[in-house]
Amino acid sequence: MLKLENLSKTFGEHRVLDGISTVFPEHETTVVLGPSGSGKSTLLRSLNLLERPEAGRYHFDDELFDFGKGLSNKEILSIRKRTEMVFQEYNLFPHLTVLKNIIEGPTQVLHEAKDTAQKRAQELLVKVGLGDKADAYPSQLSGGQAQRVAIARALAMQPKYILLDEPTSALDPELELEVLKVLRQLAQEKQTLIIVTHNMAFAREVAARVLFIENGQILFDGPKAEFFNTKKQRIVDFISAMTFENI
Repeated sequence: MLKLENLSKTFGEHRVLDGISTVFPEHETTVVLGPSGSGKSTLLRSLNLLERPEAGRYHFDDELFDFGKGLSNKEILSIRKRTEMVFQEYNLFPHLTVLKNIIEGPTQVLHEAKDTAQKRAQELLVKVGLGDKADAYPSQLSGGQAQRVAIARALAMQPKYILLDEPTSALDPELELEVLKVLRQLAQEKQTLIIVTHNMAFAREVAARVLFIENGQILFDGPKAEFFNTKKQRIVDFISAMTFENI
């Protein structure tokens, strides 16, 4: 379980996260929604310490970290070993095959035997529907295929938590669907996912919980059904705008 208490982050004079407190349960999918510039991505990146909040407490499983006191390199490594980020851009190594992209982390960081890493990589490629792409290079893949490789690469590190920042925003609808199907399968398998997205249909499909953030503050934190049936006018307006209901 991940738990945040009074998390605050500023860029210059702009407070991006303003006293965020919430819990991300294990084996559930939490979808983070909100308008552009609301602080969603900063919150996600803070969970992996790609951003460092100036204040707040971070309960990570059975460990407690205080951002106000700073974190040691050992503490940072402890968190990053159990989390993996998937970004909008896939960031695959262009000079490596798909298989080598996937085994790079397990062999170099986790020090797995190459044979073990390759076997798992092949299994993960089948899982994401790319069993025949092991020897392909990133330049030979569509955007949807490349993002599925990025997801397989994240899974190869055997993380406890996978953090996804708008993983399909750069894809056209057909390619987006390929990726969303993989994420839905992971959600059904109870992999802990925390996903920032603008895709409301996807949020309805996979979320157990929804966070709605605006101006660095949480305006909703609860079950998916309550979010999509809320009477709060700000959220009703947001859902209508994102689903084009008022056109």
